[in-house]
Amino acid sequence: MAFAEHEVLIRRDAMAVYTFLVDGMNLPQWRDGIRSIGLAAGAAGTKGAVYQQTLAGRSGRPVAGDFEITQARPGAEIQFQVIAGPARPAGGYYLSTEQEGTRVRFALEFQPKGFKGLLNTVVQRTMKAEVAQLERLKNVLELQPAT
Repeated sequence: MAFAEHEVLIRRDAMAVYTFLVDGMNLPQWRDGIRSIGLAAGAAGTKGAVYQQTLAGRSGRPVAGDFEITQARPGAEIQFQVIAGPARPAGGYYLSTEQEGTRVRFALEFQPKGFKGLLNTVVQRTMKAEVAQLERLKNVLELQPAT
């Protein structure tokens, strides 16, 4: 199993952070490698919403990375499952209110099967880089005017 997590403190209230995160269309603002994204099914930012996503893969080749929101608790938690692509991790954003703002933890977990188990080191490294992008989310949200 591969697992990675990262957390940051964002100087914004939990609902502002949640509202930004739950809308998959905001992902290109803080995550590298997203070539395109669009809502494919369901209502944006709700449980059951499916986002069709194309990522930049190795050598710049496009790779599918579609995902479905599997849990959405306003101001507290967003969970998702990648449903297309070579690796299909499950993950989530977990929010907690602190005096200075909102602590956000981004976690990814992947259970490789068969041949993919041999790539565990590569997958682990990729997932670690993905969750570390949470630092960019912090910068994006803190530079926006508070509402």
